[in-house]
Amino acid sequence: MTSDPEKQRPDSKNQGEGDRESAERYNEATREFVESGKVEEASEQAAGQDPREAESSERAGRERAKEEDPAIHREYGKPEKPEK
Repeated sequence: MTSDPEKQRPDSKNQGEGDRESAERYNEATREFVESGKVEEASEQAAGQDPREAESSERAGRERAKEEDPAIHREYGKPEKPEK
């Protein structure tokens, strides 16, 4: 049982794992960006970025992450060891 009262009320706005409202906002923002005609400009800007700068930006983003997804480095041919 969770201690968050919003998740316990049957009339709460919690949508569970598939948050439709957030997905709708994301889709609308993406649609607006594509329709703005700025995709080509953003693509050219990203293509012209210094590879060291891109690597530095990615590293900075990963440092802010809580943890890295273990599936990124998982060898799917090997069975996983159970955690103790």
